[in-house]
Amino acid sequence: MFFVKARFHIKDEIRILGIDDSALIADTITIVGAFFRGGMWLDGVLRSEIIRDGMDATDRIIEMVRKSKHFPQIRAIMLDGVTYGGFNPVDIVHLNQETSIPVIVLMRDLPDLKKMEAALIHLPESEKRMKIIKKAGSIIEVITKDRSNPVFIQCSGIEAKMAARIVQVSSTRSNIPEPLRVAHLIATGIVLGESRGKA
Repeated sequence: MFFVKARFHIKDEIRILGIDDSALIADTITIVGAFFRGGMWLDGVLRSEIIRDGMDATDRIIEMVRKSKHFPQIRAIMLDGVTYGGFNPVDIVHLNQETSIPVIVLMRDLPDLKKMEAALIHLPESEKRMKIIKKAGSIIEVITKDRSNPVFIQCSGIEAKMAARIVQVSSTRSNIPEPLRVAHLIATGIVLGESRGKA
């Protein structure tokens, strides 16, 4: 199947679904989606579950997105890294293909692929996991509100320049886009009783 990279005008209130996971305190991990208008307004919250160190994150996210009443309005899906619930990898190309929504992966730091590879050796289907992680493609540096602290992105179904602009538009409180920052706060708050850590 062939997909064209999305090209559209980026408004300040572009509808973004930011997804993050909760703390790793059980075999089942809660993931939360925060549906935002740009970096300004929270319009909805989605929830699902994945298996810790499993292989179901991609399918669960696709299902969560498609079942949401917000699905027709979502213009970008934003992920906090390409692994959730430990080392449960998200195939961002497949996620984009199955939802027809551009996917943007955000990272605070450049990933250490050698360290990842060493950690994955201890898990089933380690080669398949690493293949999914590498499939996310090129990593691009993005300067946001906090100019001294850039972030890094990967994307699927959208040009890198447009993906970077969406990150910049939605990073209104810090160098982390509000959809991801709030998804993290909600996910950790639900599981731990109080929000902790950084997205």
